[in-house]
Amino acid sequence: MARKGFQEQLQELRENVLYMSEVVLERVRMGLRALESKDEELAREVIEGDHEINELYLELEQDCIDLFALQQPVAGDLRFIAASFKIITDLERVADLATNLGDYTLQAERDLYPDVDIQGIGDEVIDMIDDAMAAYADEDVEACYEIDARDDDVDALCERASSTVVRDLIETEIGDDSSDQEIEALMQEVSRLLLTIRDLERMGDHAVNIAARTLYMVDNSDELIY
Repeated sequence: MARKGFQEQLQELRENVLYMSEVVLERVRMGLRALESKDEELAREVIEGDHEINELYLELEQDCIDLFALQQPVAGDLRFIAASFKIITDLERVADLATNLGDYTLQAERDLYPDVDIQGIGDEVIDMIDDAMAAYADEDVEACYEIDARDDDVDALCERASSTVVRDLIETEIGDDSSDQEIEALMQEVSRLLLTIRDLERMGDHAVNIAARTLYMVDNSDELIY
């Protein structure tokens, strides 16, 4: 009977980790919408909501610690708890990056550069994280490898977007008659865009981390752990 209770605790942990991922991904979506529409109210909602995710993270962290300390799990159960602990850490960091999107929205002085598809990159990253969590839920090894491969595509999208910002935005908008103030303002916008692209790329890296920990959980393989 005690063993059954332990398995129920493990299932509850899995469900709570999946719930945390849903909350985090909604924050990312909100951050992207705020950035695209320059919605300052929505941006502040993303920023102020970060404490909810931090509290959820701390609760799940304690659950993992309790399962380690009180149940002394072995083999597959031990790997599951360890992987879940690492995954909630990645999710918490994704939430921090979503908060950055809110900050960038409040800092923006102009609309996003139309030739840089921030929303498209964001959608790709959200799909990666969502699929990584589905792999965790279903213990899908094949999906873990697919997510790792998709990260190269996201990296390429981010690299092209960064090149577009630097080449087109600076080269076409800075003229001989541009004042120092205008150049400074433009450079701040370029910096904001590059940071946005960097943060989306980092979210993709966290999706790979989740897949790597799932692979470790299921197959005891550290092949994707960097």
